[in-house]
Amino acid sequence: MPRHSARATGFTLVELLIAVAILGLLLGVALPSFGNALEKSRSLDTKGALLASVTRAANRAAVTGTRAVLCPSSDGQACSDGFDWSLGWIGFLDRDADRERAPGETLLVAEPALPGKVRLLSSKGRTRIVFQGNGGNAGSNVTFTLCDGRGPAHAETVVLNNRGRLRYGSPTPEAAALACPPG
Repeated sequence: MPRHSARATGFTLVELLIAVAILGLLLGVALPSFGNALEKSRSLDTKGALLASVTRAANRAAVTGTRAVLCPSSDGQACSDGFDWSLGWIGFLDRDADRERAPGETLLVAEPALPGKVRLLSSKGRTRIVFQGNGGNAGSNVTFTLCDGRGPAHAETVVLNNRGRLRYGSPTPEAAALACPPG
């Protein structure tokens, strides 16, 4: 009968340590890139949600002939004071034209708080965006400053003109510093 030699197979401790070190190095390089991609995605999602909200409010105002209001909201039901839209926003048909959502006024949109480190601030003094019955934005242009965890260098502006159109640009350094989360 032939004899088979028993030979152990597997990794040595040195080989295992080298593999773990290489894996750690690869993760150290890949994780920051993944984090930046995630923040960029969140920022793009926020721009899309803002565009959809503006479009819906302007269209419903034009179709119904009733004013529609967009405003920051932390509870998804009532407007908040201030110009920080990061905690969410609502849009509603404002039948009594008081710029506050009353019981029975149709809720058009309720956006939740923004994810991650995304922040969205409107121009100071523009806590409400009112769309007239013709779909146009009452008042002056409103500028939103959008920032995420990638920092002020990646901040953007979203400007809503009086016709309800959006355009994108770059914020002033002061606006970027105000909107961008520290760290």
